[in-house]
Amino acid sequence: MVLAANPPTIRRMRVGTLDIDDAELVERFVRASGPGGQHVNKVATAVELRFDVAGSPSLPDAVRVRLLARRDRRVTADGVLVIAAQRFRTQERNRADARARLAHFIEAGLQAPRPRIATRPTRASREHRLGEKRSRAAIKQGRGGRGWE
Repeated sequence: MVLAANPPTIRRMRVGTLDIDDAELVERFVRASGPGGQHVNKVATAVELRFDVAGSPSLPDAVRVRLLARRDRRVTADGVLVIAAQRFRTQERNRADARARLAHFIEAGLQAPRPRIATRPTRASREHRLGEKRSRAAIKQGRGGRGWE
């Protein structure tokens, strides 16, 4: 009897309606900055997560454009999002934190912004504004310089 090996499972991260393959995420573990004890120089608990927004096949074009249009300092000129997570003392929690922040970033691009509906000022507000301008002009006119003659 031959047992079939389990096929390698492709892990995915679910964000809203999108599935992002783990192969698209690049994680690097580095030493965290800040105070610590003797243990701090031996372990790499901070996580640097990179996600190629510009070249990701998982993102629809509209979402990609919205994410790249955001002027976020974490997005490089090449369209790669870099998230550094070092809030926690363990690698696992920092990794989960980085992935949660990535999910939050992508969710922000999933919703299209509502188009602005142009409005016009009311007649009363226009008259009020012009009346204020007239009174302000009258005050300034009263400061005139003919008093010394």
